[in-house]
Amino acid sequence: MSLNLFTFIIFYFFIINCTIGYGYLAAKIVKIDYKFLNQSFLGLIGIFTLLLISYSSHYFIKHNFFHNFIILLIGIISSSYFFFIEKKKEIFKINFFFLLLFISFIIFKSHDDFSYYHFPYTYYITQSKIIFGIGNFNHGFRTPSSLFYLNSLFYLPVIKYYFFHVGATLIMGFTSYHFLYLIHKGLKNKNYNKIFFLSLLFFMFTLIFFYRIAEHGTDRSAQILIFLLVIELLIIINFSKNIKENIVKILTILGLVISLKSFYVLYLVLTIPVFYYFLIDKKYINIILIFKSYYFYCFLFLFSNVLFVNFANSGCLIYPVSLTCFDFFSWSIPLHEVSIMNDWYEQWSKAGANPNLRVENPQEYIQYFNWVDNWFKEYFFTKVSDFILGILFLTLIIFASFQSKIKKPSFTHKGERFIYTILLFLLFEWFYNHPALRYGGYQLLCLLLFLPVSNILSKRVHDKNIFFKTNVLLIIALTVFFGRNINRLINENDKYNFNPFSNPVYRITNNNFRLQNKLKEIVNNKDHCDSKNIQCVEIMSINVKKQSGYKIFFREKKE
Repeated sequence: MSLNLFTFIIFYFFIINCTIGYGYLAAKIVKIDYKFLNQSFLGLIGIFTLLLISYSSHYFIKHNFFHNFIILLIGIISSSYFFFIEKKKEIFKINFFFLLLFISFIIFKSHDDFSYYHFPYTYYITQSKIIFGIGNFNHGFRTPSSLFYLNSLFYLPVIKYYFFHVGATLIMGFTSYHFLYLIHKGLKNKNYNKIFFLSLLFFMFTLIFFYRIAEHGTDRSAQILIFLLVIELLIIINFSKNIKENIVKILTILGLVISLKSFYVLYLVLTIPVFYYFLIDKKYINIILIFKSYYFYCFLFLFSNVLFVNFANSGCLIYPVSLTCFDFFSWSIPLHEVSIMNDWYEQWSKAGANPNLRVENPQEYIQYFNWVDNWFKEYFFTKVSDFILGILFLTLIIFASFQSKIKKPSFTHKGERFIYTILLFLLFEWFYNHPALRYGGYQLLCLLLFLPVSNILSKRVHDKNIFFKTNVLLIIALTVFFGRNINRLINENDKYNFNPFSNPVYRITNNNFRLQNKLKEIVNNKDHCDSKNIQCVEIMSINVKKQSGYKIFFREKKE
């Protein structure tokens, strides 16, 4: 398959503007005053809306070319109307920003999980409507992400399945652009508060540390959104005059975060300060607004869809939390297997397993704090320590750039101590249960450093050079982003002879389609199988039947 770069760029901007179009359309339908929402949040609302459509339609139809073309055609019509009637200048700006990010979108080598289950799951959505028990075929299919349902909508003629990583670009792009918007707003109003410095820190961190889209998976997209969630929580408690729109923003971010990784449901506790300050300030009407909002019910609908898909795949609402599992359904993963996998994930995250190491007694190793010594040797003094040094260096650069001895009357942000307490609780939960950076460590360590630093900087009087200093820092971040991606492309060219100008698509092998091939083999050869063949015995251990129009795969009961 050969696609030229120009075709790739055309589809890239087509998808970006379709997403913004759905954000604009959703704002109109649920009667949100979109004038208080810049293009970045219209994009995030567009992603949220596309997820609602994707989950709902997959119960009845596969996401083939026809389905996706109709869905995206509506988005591009809405976007075109928005462009010609509303804010042309803003549309141009955000498209230009995504043009800058395009270099990170071009990849050849994806991460290991992409070929293991990210691509196969997304491709399965395009080839079949929902199949109960699909988690029996692949461990990764028991923990699906909304990112797969989003990417499945971009299975289109010409580009086919070569845009199954665009969802991470959309999330990174819209979120980073909103950080830029908040930075610009602070400069324009000469309001150098906590939100201004947090936005600058988050923007630089995202571009410098999360520069490579191929490594985002589902984890980093969620962590970038959590940065934005903390900012919006501080805004709604301290500054907001448009409570309805801010409620929509927070519900949008929470919906996306939880749907990307189910265990991020824990981050609902971050909303406690909002309810607390609404109550003590006697702003009961704001709490009522939350439950009266159309978007609150959209949030619940998306959340319920995520739980149902998890249940349909594995029999668990949140896999591998055994308390949420029901193993009496024909397609359910047996509880003992759920427990084994839960222990395995814990063992892996606590550095008890890697390609070169397996601890002798895994059950004893993961208990209490038995794993801490080995975790420090095998994991902390490589990945965690390097990461902490990196964010410390970034923080020192920003701190030195805006150093000022002149203090100004301090503004105490409501909810700060509350948020610190919650973050410390989440840090302990992370460290005790799954202390791997990808499982929530990145954003927790950043937040616990960036929040106090931005608080200190906001209490200083800054000189007239702040506009110049800020723009220099933004240029540095973009330069590092471009430099690291250019170096990555050079390495991919040297190792794999990858030339994005002639063929910009990522590597695809037969391994990417192994699940689809196995499903066909089961359906077609189930009754014509030589039981002496090992592969055939494996296939025969799973039965297939139709129920209410749905295909259900279930294990045969062992006597």
